Amino acid sequence: MQLVDIALVMVLLGLLLGFVGAGGSGFIISILTVVFGYPIHTALGTALAAMFFSSLSGSVSHYREGNMVLKTGAVVGLAGAAGAWVSSGWSSLIPEDKLGFMTSGMLFASGLALWFRMLYVSRRSKASGNSMPSVVHDFRYWLQALLIGLITGALSGLFGIGSTPFIQLGLMLILGMSMRFAAGTTMLVIMPIALAGGAGYFSIGYLDVQLLVAVVIGTMSGSYVGAKFTKRVPVVLLKTCMVLTPMIGAAILLL
Repeated sequence: MQLVDIALVMVLLGLLLGFVGAGGSGFIISILTVVFGYPIHTALGTALAAMFFSSLSGSVSHYREGNMVLKTGAVVGLAGAAGAWVSSGWSSLIPEDKLGFMTSGMLFASGLALWFRMLYVSRRSKASGNSMPSVVHDFRYWLQALLIGLITGALSGLFGIGSTPFIQLGLMLILGMSMRFAAGTTMLVIMPIALAGGAGYFSIGYLDVQLLVAVVIGTMSGSYVGAKFTKRVPVVLLKTCMVLTPMIGAAILLL
């Protein structure tokens, strides 16, 4: 019966997340721990694994629109998967109270990174948003791609968050991608990170498959409907909500 309640709550959460275009892993973690009393480790594993399904649908859409740099995304994603697999095991070594506090801090940092990304994008020329990135793919480029993947993947695996703003900032600021290609490529990057991180949590007994199904069905159903109303809201309000969403999730987690 509790799983039904969780699925219904996740539908409502999905409506909100789809409406404002936010990722929502922080909200999922907070609701599962604070409202339904799940251990923080189980909540992290569930939220991380659930992101595979949301990023899969997003990846298909971006690929069809030609918004991906496939080779770079594959390299960053595979490196991220390695980082997520290893760091998911580290999380079991951290006590619940400390891990909850650390995850909350990362969610606040994620909100700040989103704000910085929006500020950065607003100052970029409009032309850069539609052009393919013209960067020399030398040894240094691929080394940077590997490091971006390892670091963001480790953050995702340890704290159960998507690290979307951190990945996008790395792709734009370090690898020179435009916002358009960074957004699409990030969806590809998150897939192996979420899959490896979720598998890591499953291997140490912190992934509840039935809970995962309830979360995925609820959030994806709600976000599909919520996304249809996005155009009705002023852009400024949407951006504000995107920044505040992980921060509110962080605040709830501290309760």
